[in-house]
Parts: sequence; C-alpha cells; structure tokens
Amino acid sequence: MRIVVAHNRYREAQPSGENTMVDSEIGQLTAAGVEVLPFLRSSDEIPSMSKSAKALLPISPIYAPRAQQDLSRLLTEHRPDVLHLHNPYPLLSPWVVRTAHKHGVPVVQTVHNYRQVCSSGIYFRDGVICQDCKGRALAVPAIVHRCYRDSRAQSALMATTLAVHRGTWRSVDRFIALTSAIADHLRDYGIPADRIVVKPNAVPDPGRPAPLGDGFLYMARLSPEKGLDLLLEAWRRHPVGTLGTLRVAGDGELRPLVEAAAAERSDVVYLGQLDRAGVRAAVEASAVVIAASMWHDVLPTVIIEALASGRPVLGTALGGIPYLVGADAPHEPAGTGPAAVTSAVASAVDSVVAGRGPAPLPTPLPAGVVTGTAGWVVPPDPAALAAALPVARAGAAALSAPARLRYEQTFHPDVVTKRLLDIYAALIRPR
Repeated sequence: MRIVVAHNRYREAQPSGENTMVDSEIGQLTAAGVEVLPFLRSSDEIPSMSKSAKALLPISPIYAPRAQQDLSRLLTEHRPDVLHLHNPYPLLSPWVVRTAHKHGVPVVQTVHNYRQVCSSGIYFRDGVICQDCKGRALAVPAIVHRCYRDSRAQSALMATTLAVHRGTWRSVDRFIALTSAIADHLRDYGIPADRIVVKPNAVPDPGRPAPLGDGFLYMARLSPEKGLDLLLEAWRRHPVGTLGTLRVAGDGELRPLVEAAAAERSDVVYLGQLDRAGVRAAVEASAVVIAASMWHDVLPTVIIEALASGRPVLGTALGGIPYLVGADAPHEPAGTGPAAVTSAVASAVDSVVAGRGPAPLPTPLPAGVVTGTAGWVVPPDPAALAAALPVARAGAAALSAPARLRYEQTFHPDVVTKRLLDIYAALIRPR
C-alpha cells in the first residue's frame, strides 16, 4: 500500500497538536508496512521565500500553483493508492484534492477543525461560541470581525476560499472525523453519512497505570477558549484544601490568572510549561484530569493521555469531549485493543461492576453532571463545574480502570492504525 500524506505544517513557534499527530501517524503507518510518501509544506518556509513566491501567497489558499505542479510530478512518478490530506493552508490549497482526482487517486481528509465553514476554524469569537457563518454562501461575518489572523483582508481571502472550494470539499472520497461531533459537523455541511468515518487520533501506550494520585490536573494552553477562568471560578467555590490540589500546567496569555490563584490559595499549584517527563509526573500525581474548554474543542490530546494513564476526565460537554470520555449518545463503536492488556483491564472493570472494587457514586448526581464510561461532562458553567468537582474526586477510583479500558479499545495505536488501514483499503481502486 502506497499513501501520500499531504500536510501544511503550522509554524514551529506555535505548538501544534496537529503537526505532532501527523508525524505520529506517519510513523505508525510506516511501522505497519505502508509506503508513506510525505508531501509536506511548512508555514515556516514563508519568510525565506523569493519575492515572486511571496507575491502569490494571497491566492495560495485558493490555488497554489507550485504545490499542484510538485504534487502532479509525485503522483505521476509513484502512482500512490490514496492521498491523505490534513491541513491544506496556506501553501497546499484544497486544490490538491482536484489534482489527485485528475490523476485518478482517491482522497481521504482528516478533519481537525471546522474550517469548511469557519474562517478561524474553531467556532469561537470574542470569548463565546460563534457560528454566525454557518449556512452562508459567503462568510461575511468572518470578514467583519477579522476572524482570520485578525485581518479583514486575510479574512476576506479565507471566506472566498471556503466559498470557492465548497464543491472541492464535497468531492472528497472519505472524511475522517476525529470524533462523533466532527461527524455531525460534516453531515450538517452536507457530506453524506456514508463518506464519513469516525477515527480518533492515538497516543503511545505509557504502560501500566501508576496508582491514582490525589487532586486534579489542568493542562492546556492558557488562552480564553481553554476555560482556565471557568475552572478557577468553580474552584474558588470550595474551601481551600477540600478537593485536594489543583495543578495547572501550560503557558499563554492567561498565565497571570493562575499565578494570582496560586498566590491566593495553597491548594492551587502552577507548574508552568512541562516537558514529557514533567507531564507524566503531573498526571501520576493527580487523580482526575480536567478539560474545561469553552469552545467546541475537537480532540484534546490531554484527554487521551489521561485515559491511557488510567485517569478519568472531568470536561465540559462541548465538541469532542463527550465522545472522548464515552458520554456521547449513541456511542461510536470501539475497536479491540491488545488482548493481554485489555483482558487485564476488563477484569478490573468487572471487579468494580461486581462490587469487589471501589463503590459506585451515590445517585442522583448534581443537575447537569453526566457520567460517561471514563469520566464526566458538564455544561460550561461555573456552578455546574463546581458541583461536579467533588463528584469527580469521589468517583475517580471507580472510573480509573474503565478509563484505561476506553483507551485500550478506542485510542491505542494498534486499534487506530488498523482502522486507518481499513479506510484506505476500502478506497483502493484496481490498477
């Protein structure tokens, strides 16, 4: 099997989970015996481009001539089975879909955001969820509000690009929706259900989970859409020390908020930006991971990492978070993880169900709190989150094993790679 993976890398100065996941997926495919032909561009290339190349940048989201020429040569020379597209902006353009189809190559796209409709890609503006451009032939609100790179001119270009390529997107042979929420977004956009497959990202298996720690971990970019202020407001509704420790990791424009909270309360600890070893230590020291997003967060990797470490997650009921913790309905079908580990975790879950493990949570739950197989979701409201915090602390032990099991069945690299290979296989045409 020969696959072209096409991706415009985001700037390295701006940490990108999408870049990381594309690199990881290429590695997983290569390990599975797939011949991967990377077709990559990087936004870091832009400053060093020639004047003539820079002159074409304004139209490149609509049509990037150099990229199409290079892709045509690659497709002619290697005759791949499938082109798998991730981010096309700004140096590839959605036109790569048309170029691939011209060469008879089917196209798969992984949808990492909402940019078929939303110029910024996140359905979030001025501190609130915004879907003003849904259903419009031209995304005029995006232009008015400078939604793309805070520029009216660039927002107009992106809005035009989305209008021009509406038919291009609808010609994609198979869409990979990272969660059930993205699948809903694509159906709402007009993509037939039979061309949408739910396949999440994977994270490496960290091994047998360490015993639960205590308290909570919030690990995210410290920006308004990630809900740090929501979390801190909910936390302040409880007396100091009653919930254990709240550890906050990350950096960003809201860093002063958490620094002030840590100075004010002994049960708030700011860890700063962590390396991989620091992340693992912070997860192991905690019992529950919090994802307090205020936008329709597509697939927060921190949640999958938490589940892999046997930590249940308390999150807002937005975007892909309910899917990740098994609180969406109906549930998307899970795969089958490595048999030995899955059996061990399943035994632990059976012990809980049979009453040999931690006691189940008392019912009824506070209003708005929904329990999934691997955590809880609540509305993005301080009162609802405050009510859920003691529920999550009390229920962490009961959901630790189910959290690990959900990772094994749905987010383990073996499961996810097999799912991806099946998607490719269904599209390969006889030569």
